[in-house]
Amino acid sequence: MDTQRMFLAIFLSLAILLGYQYFFAPPPPPVTESTVVTSPENGKAEEKIPAAAPPPVAGASMLAAQPAPGRIGREIPVTTSLYSAVVTETGGMVKSFRLKNYREDLANDSGDKEMLRPKEGDNLPLNFSWGVEPGSIPPVVYEAAPLQEGQDGGAVLTMRGKLASGLEIVRTLRFPDQQYLLELTVDVVNNTATPLQGAPYLTLDNRPFVKESQFVFVGPALVYDGVLEEVDTSDLKKGSKSFTGKISWAAYEDNYFFSGIVPRTGEQHTAHFSLQDENRVTTVLAGASDVIQPGQSQQYTYSVYFGPKTMEALKKAGHELERSIYFGWFDVMAKPTLYLLNFFHAYVGNYGVAIILVTVLIKLLFWPVSQKGMKSMKTMQKLQPKMAKLREKFKDDKQMQQQEMIKLYQTYKVNPVSGCLPMVIQIPVFFALYKVLLQTIELRHAPFFLWITDLAAPDRLPIGFDIPFLGGIPVLTLLMGASMFLQQKMTPATGDPTQQKIMLFLPVIFTFMFLNFASGLVLYWFVNNLLSIGQQYLVNRDESA
Repeated sequence: MDTQRMFLAIFLSLAILLGYQYFFAPPPPPVTESTVVTSPENGKAEEKIPAAAPPPVAGASMLAAQPAPGRIGREIPVTTSLYSAVVTETGGMVKSFRLKNYREDLANDSGDKEMLRPKEGDNLPLNFSWGVEPGSIPPVVYEAAPLQEGQDGGAVLTMRGKLASGLEIVRTLRFPDQQYLLELTVDVVNNTATPLQGAPYLTLDNRPFVKESQFVFVGPALVYDGVLEEVDTSDLKKGSKSFTGKISWAAYEDNYFFSGIVPRTGEQHTAHFSLQDENRVTTVLAGASDVIQPGQSQQYTYSVYFGPKTMEALKKAGHELERSIYFGWFDVMAKPTLYLLNFFHAYVGNYGVAIILVTVLIKLLFWPVSQKGMKSMKTMQKLQPKMAKLREKFKDDKQMQQQEMIKLYQTYKVNPVSGCLPMVIQIPVFFALYKVLLQTIELRHAPFFLWITDLAAPDRLPIGFDIPFLGGIPVLTLLMGASMFLQQKMTPATGDPTQQKIMLFLPVIFTFMFLNFASGLVLYWFVNNLLSIGQQYLVNRDESA
């Protein structure tokens, strides 16, 4: 083994990681299957959303009555320091939610980031129904009271709606000023003379927050019974998924943004995920069944998060929302790396510089083991002539050749695997950092210097015209490839000549592989190469002295 082989190992490991993320979905978790019933009206099969309690009893059929006819609902704008939203009186749903601190794309005039991207005919988030499944009746047309100022400087919106059956629904939305977590309180009032039993339903409808997302999870997710589950959208093409238990939150997310519901009333809920078309996901959160006596009311409380997946914002929101930031197998190492990245950024104010500082720190931590490995490689290089003679002498007796090799290692006190051991130790750290730099929203639209204006996007230097398949010149990527080639040339060669020539192609392979990687990741690899070159130079100089 040698360092060159370890570069190949890293390449293969990275290829496996990317291949797994791209081609394979995680195994589907055990779910409560949705039931299919036959509608007596048309005889067609309709999907029945499983509730967390028995179905409504006599009297609940009154709820299926059409809502009282009335005016067309208004659209009410709500603005805080972090976002601007639009709430419709029709259904009390949210039509728009724009984040003021994030842009749609890199261009300064691209506008605030829109969390909701409905197409014509789509449902909107936060439709509430009681006793009947969402969509069974047209949305209630509410009447909104004037916006009130909240205790924290935000806004409070109260809306009242009545059904022809006599049922009244009062929705209160609180918009705190300094966080992305909304508070939704729904009071269901029974103004009839009959006790009614029903379960509450609150829905989300989402399309992808961006047009394209590579190598990252995009779709519904939830925490139930203390377990984080991510449901691949491709699995929903085979059928809807339902989860019943203690649900901390149910959401739709990608690597940068998060739209989720937190149930605050009741212990058991059912989260039902279904795919409406190619990429529109509907999330229905159903609570336990309640009986409301005549003249009485039942209150349901939810928290709703529309915002970025930053550790700071999610932790501030509470309810375990920070668990949505998940780096897979390397989560244990990736989370501290993310904290470290944000720590350096707080002082230097540039995420590119923060990446360099994290790289230097990691290199210093592994400096002793790397130093030992490089010295061992140098010693192995000196033994190459003796090893070649042994191979020639015992070319027909592999067992004797192996025994003589072991004696040679023992005589010169060298371990043939000690040169690659430091690289093996560093592979998990590399993958953890790889996941952080690929997925963290902090790097989205974060500039470094000169032409690198987005550390989450590939590195391209514009030259006035587009280069086929590239656009601009990937300067940083080419520098990374050149530094890797130089490092290869400086590393003691311990393999046979054919193997050494093959290994020299690794920088070319890595350069092509990194062309479309985030420039933040390329920056890390380039700086790490430069530090390794410097360390190898010191080892070679000391050994030659």
